[in-house]
Amino acid sequence: MANKKAPRRRYSRLSKEAIRGMFDAFHEHDPEPKGELHSVNDFTLLVAVVLSAQATDAGVNRATRPLFETVDTPEKMVTLGEDRLREAIKTIGLFRNKAKNVIALSRALIEQHDGKVPRDRDALEALPGVGRKTANVVLNIAFGQPTIAVDTHLFRLANRTGLAPGKTPLAVETALEKVIPEDRKLHAHHWLILHGRYVCKARKPLCGICIIRDFCLFDGKTS
Repeated sequence: MANKKAPRRRYSRLSKEAIRGMFDAFHEHDPEPKGELHSVNDFTLLVAVVLSAQATDAGVNRATRPLFETVDTPEKMVTLGEDRLREAIKTIGLFRNKAKNVIALSRALIEQHDGKVPRDRDALEALPGVGRKTANVVLNIAFGQPTIAVDTHLFRLANRTGLAPGKTPLAVETALEKVIPEDRKLHAHHWLILHGRYVCKARKPLCGICIIRDFCLFDGKTS
């Protein structure tokens, strides 16, 4: 008896045509989306993303704008020291642990990478306080790699719309990598996060102004 082939996994509940329409709509609405974290170079971007964990971008920006005016390299960050960094970012949640990680990752960049932010995922994730989501953001924004960082907004949107259902952020990330058209992958990260943050909100999605409403499978669409 011939062995039956395992059924091919479906990474999306949407058709290829619907997915293409969704990302074409995003592109037409905002061809060059940008992240909302303030930074002045690759290093400050890395620091800002580390600080943004369990915090809002706006809250992080309020603390980092004055900080990055004078502290914009790993060497300057180490010279600043953990105590003064804590004082500078004390309005950000978990600031004590984050200050410790930022000083430690700054030292690691100096000692292991000549003070430069590495372009390699494994090297980034080896830095203190840097996980997969942070690495993906840095690789995407700083180095133009088509990575997808799954935050709470993107995770909700991917499941709610049927675009890339998954029980974990990694499962959603993997599914998105499989279904997003190649020519839309570079900006997909920002389109999805910003749409989840401002339109496809957790409690009351603004379906009436949603540019991807026609492609979404959410049963509870609002008017």
